[in-house]
Amino acid sequence: MVQIARHRTAIERNALSRPVRQALADGQIRTDRTFFDYGCGRGGDLARLAAMGIACSGWDPVHRPTADRARASVVNLGYVVNVIEDPNERAEVLRAAWALAEEVLIVAARLEVEPRPAVAIDHEDGYVTRRGTFQKLYEQHELRSWIESTLGTLSAPAGPGIFYIFRDEGEHQRFLANRQYHVRSTVRIERTTDLYEKHKEILKPLLDFLCLRGRLPQAEELSESQPILDVFGTIQRAHRVLLNVVDAEQWSVVREHRSQDLLVYLALSRFSQRPKLSALPSDLQQDIRAFFNSYQAACEQAEALLFSTGDMPRVDRLCRESKLGKLTPEALYIHRSVLPELDPVLRIYEGCAQAYIGHVEDANIVKLCRRAPRVSYLSYPDFDSDPHPALLSSLLVPLQTFKIELRTFDPEKNPPILHRKEHFVAASYPLREKFARLTAQEERYGLYEAPQQIGTRAGWQNILRAKGVTLSGHRVVRQAHSS
Repeated sequence: MVQIARHRTAIERNALSRPVRQALADGQIRTDRTFFDYGCGRGGDLARLAAMGIACSGWDPVHRPTADRARASVVNLGYVVNVIEDPNERAEVLRAAWALAEEVLIVAARLEVEPRPAVAIDHEDGYVTRRGTFQKLYEQHELRSWIESTLGTLSAPAGPGIFYIFRDEGEHQRFLANRQYHVRSTVRIERTTDLYEKHKEILKPLLDFLCLRGRLPQAEELSESQPILDVFGTIQRAHRVLLNVVDAEQWSVVREHRSQDLLVYLALSRFSQRPKLSALPSDLQQDIRAFFNSYQAACEQAEALLFSTGDMPRVDRLCRESKLGKLTPEALYIHRSVLPELDPVLRIYEGCAQAYIGHVEDANIVKLCRRAPRVSYLSYPDFDSDPHPALLSSLLVPLQTFKIELRTFDPEKNPPILHRKEHFVAASYPLREKFARLTAQEERYGLYEAPQQIGTRAGWQNILRAKGVTLSGHRVVRQAHSS
């Protein structure tokens, strides 16, 4: 009989665990919420969160067996279910953690794409490691299906192997919508009036709201509305002051961006059972009413865009026509920051992968395949600081099979590297000019004359040596020759 050493599963970490990092980035864990770690192991996450001012506690059957299992705003069940060999016990633990979650439950488990150790013994639906611990690896869709069938409610993918389960459907939709909402830029004040100059500080919260939402707020949506009402009487009158100092074209651009964000959100909400309008948070309802004739009309437009992502000739044409990103015969490569600027069809094309896998941590380059429905997330550490960053990992999401593939590259074994970084980013990217100056220098030195040889770190170093140059940051310098 196989003996499972569960007491050996907890590991020491020198940083926050991945699901906790993701929940912090998504604003699910914050100082106005309590946090409970169900299966906290040695308590590393708790110590680090407490240092951030988060009210937190935890329980673990080995390391904190006498601690209370307390209700909290956010409950984390991180990498617990994958070390339980009994499927019935797994489900019981999931339900127990859900019972403690007042607002959101975080569930994380290891995925099939992760490497299996060389020494492992098959056991039940997983394997036993050399240390005697059990591991069950999941497919992303398998984990989501198991969570939803066990709890009888929908989940939202936060990242590979990480899901959020919300108590409130409105908060579920807010999370999904916020992933698609982006402020491209603030509007420019192009002229001024005495009235604006006199009250511009009072008007700033209204201006910020308009830039964010593209519509007028209800009084209750603007916490600083009272000073505006005291001076102008109504939000509408204050709005007219802003209309006099900003060209109508700028407002049109803001509204267009905001309506596109809504359409992308509504298109992708099809993957998680699109809710009724009444189930949406009130601010989302106001957005939809402001930009579309009806919720049905908005959903019909979103459906048409979603359907377009299956038209690969159209996807290919939009990739070729894109003024953003680096186009190759097979794909359009873009920096993640460029996604909001793409055509809505391409945003939804990428969003189909995101709706399945969630946010891929550390992936800063997105590859949109032109010939087949596939999206890849590429991780290039030190993209900003390294003149030619090396590829660390690639996560491929095929949009037909959703059988994800993970490939990692050893930094010591000649990984692929990037050139012409300015092509991947938008004109507004802070370091774009710096990247472009480096490319211009490299072209002058003839470093791109043999493009087939420079795609890997070793090949690039060979070219640099052959040309008698080296790099100092984002500058090309001639190598000094010893006498």
